[in-house]
Amino acid sequence: MKLAVVGGGSTYTPELIDGFARLRDTLPISELVLVDPAADRLGLVGGLARRIFAKQGHPGVITTTSDLDAGIADADAVLLQLRVGGQAARLQDETWPLECGCVGQETTGAGGLAKALRTVPVVLDIAERVRRTNPNAWIIDFTNPVGIVTRALLQAGHKAVGLCNVAIGFQRKFAARLDVAPSDVFLDHVGLNHLSWELGVRIGGPESTDMLPKLLAEHGDAIADDLHLPRSVLDRLGVVPSYYLRYFYAHDEVVRELGGKPSRAAEVAAMEKELLAMYGDPKLDEKPALLAQRGGAFYSEAAVDLASSLLGGGRGGPEGPSGKGGGGRRAGGSRYQVVNAYNNGTLPFLPDDAVIEVQATVDGSGATPLAVPAIDPLYAGLIANVTAYEDLALEAALRGGRDRVFRALLAHPLIGQYAYADELTDKLLAHNREHLAWA
Repeated sequence: MKLAVVGGGSTYTPELIDGFARLRDTLPISELVLVDPAADRLGLVGGLARRIFAKQGHPGVITTTSDLDAGIADADAVLLQLRVGGQAARLQDETWPLECGCVGQETTGAGGLAKALRTVPVVLDIAERVRRTNPNAWIIDFTNPVGIVTRALLQAGHKAVGLCNVAIGFQRKFAARLDVAPSDVFLDHVGLNHLSWELGVRIGGPESTDMLPKLLAEHGDAIADDLHLPRSVLDRLGVVPSYYLRYFYAHDEVVRELGGKPSRAAEVAAMEKELLAMYGDPKLDEKPALLAQRGGAFYSEAAVDLASSLLGGGRGGPEGPSGKGGGGRRAGGSRYQVVNAYNNGTLPFLPDDAVIEVQATVDGSGATPLAVPAIDPLYAGLIANVTAYEDLALEAALRGGRDRVFRALLAHPLIGQYAYADELTDKLLAHNREHLAWA
């Protein structure tokens, strides 16, 4: 099979390549095309990618191109991991909201809206070109903000599933603390992308005993430290929120922290410079340890699992094709995996065309969310609020206009005041005019 990675010049890519190489029996790739307009980065990343395949004995051919149409031609699946505007735009997203006393973050709040506005039109253009070239190809979206981007793709009629590494990260950590195989851990993962909670942790499948109380009792301090939240908050909630919930549960504290240290974008930019220098070493034939600090942990395994399920690859036993991947056990001919997909009644308080992040069965026909436990109003209210914001954010991304940007910002629970929304709208437009055709 042929896979194309749009954004293949990303410093993330060797993580993806390593997963493709290790799990080649799960996803038998004959051709992998890395597509990126940045030819200099693409050459460095492509060279390392080929050396990784060669070292691990993968027979597939890796090619690189800056020609999108050539790269996606005849692809069975196209993975999207692009960043419109690069790290320079991310640095802005993380900086100007702080001037208004609001969180500066690339997927949440005003910075997240800026990223959505820049990204959605570009992704839709890519998807249309994929559809013209190969209407049967699956699009796997890892491009943030994943929920909004995936919804844009689905509403435009594309064969798309959204993917994030938050759930697989929890799965791995919980498995280690429970001393079980990761594939045995089934999460009651509920919410939206970057707004989710683990309501249960089960060993063996959705009907098995919930081990979350045991985890919190025995490992609550370590889990709280990972999330940078007080242990008392976890004990009172009785669930494990994703680390993105700290932007909501400790907003003012986070704003103070962000204002007193270099931005994450600056850290990543410095790290990327070092990584690219490493990638240029012809002796390097494995992903460097520094890449683990870049983010995206376990993304490769989640991507392999999802692509394998969508394309019918792998013939594993009850643990799934890889025997150890992030998707969990098989359900008949399907596979459990936490993905971003249409709600379709799963959360009854949301419209059917909202995109939610939950466990789903995934097969060649796509992703079908599983039934979820009843959602406490504490979480349902925030989910509904952010879904309303995402509705307005997508409308602004598709149609443009200052008033639509203002409405989305006013609806966001981290903003919610007209004076802030007005000022943030002006700043967003000032920093993003080169990426917004309508501005």
